[in-house]
Amino acid sequence: MVFGAALAVGGAIFQSLTRNPLGSPDVIGFTTGSYTGVVLTLLAGASSYSALAAGALGGGLITAFAVYLLAFRRGVRGFRLIIVGIAVGALLSSVNTWFLVKADVDTALRAAVWGAGSLSAIGWPAVMTASALTAGVALAAPVAQRRMRWLELGDDTAAMLGVPVERTKLLLVVLGVAATAAVTAAAGPIAFVALAAPQIARRLTGRGTVDLTGAALVGALLLLGADMAAQHAIPDVSLPTGAVTVCVGGAYLLVLLVRESRRGP
Repeated sequence: MVFGAALAVGGAIFQSLTRNPLGSPDVIGFTTGSYTGVVLTLLAGASSYSALAAGALGGGLITAFAVYLLAFRRGVRGFRLIIVGIAVGALLSSVNTWFLVKADVDTALRAAVWGAGSLSAIGWPAVMTASALTAGVALAAPVAQRRMRWLELGDDTAAMLGVPVERTKLLLVVLGVAATAAVTAAAGPIAFVALAAPQIARRLTGRGTVDLTGAALVGALLLLGADMAAQHAIPDVSLPTGAVTVCVGGAYLLVLLVRESRRGP
């Protein structure tokens, strides 16, 4: 449940920054960047959770900064950030595949199994470390939510209210990447929880603005339900949790894309 809450908070932050329901870290490439960091860590021979967490955080942050800089032109606009992020994510996905092809069999198999996204083999040290990182994000959440609501009024309005717009966006990117990297290091890339949870929370609460608390609760329940389905959907077979979230999230993404296309430009 902690992992689901962390993913949802990361998704809510990026959807608020981009002002777009597609602005999720797994859609715009940041989760793929964390995966790249973990693959490089495994190739270097390190396999402890602290090393994987550092690799995931480093890969996610480097990817986020690269996307931020490539999308920057007199400020960062949400749609441009999403397009650049999708392109960078596709590039990194190819790089990850190349790394796995060149790696030895044991390392490639371990990275591939980890990349499926599973909660079944997580030990308490990983849970405690990820919980500590999530707690740090939670402590910063009230301030972050207030700044996010100001940014949703528009960059010019936020600047008139005294908000340092670009610096605030950069800090929110770091916060969102930290929330998702903590989960990615422990469980692998679990897709679409960050995409769906904030939007479901908005519909349940009826609020037009971001609600980190509601998103966290929905994310926790979504991941719990996905894990239960993964463990019990097929008798005597334990599926990776990421496989369930991809199936459900893919359908959700299709519905979201159709809805967005009907709105028109």
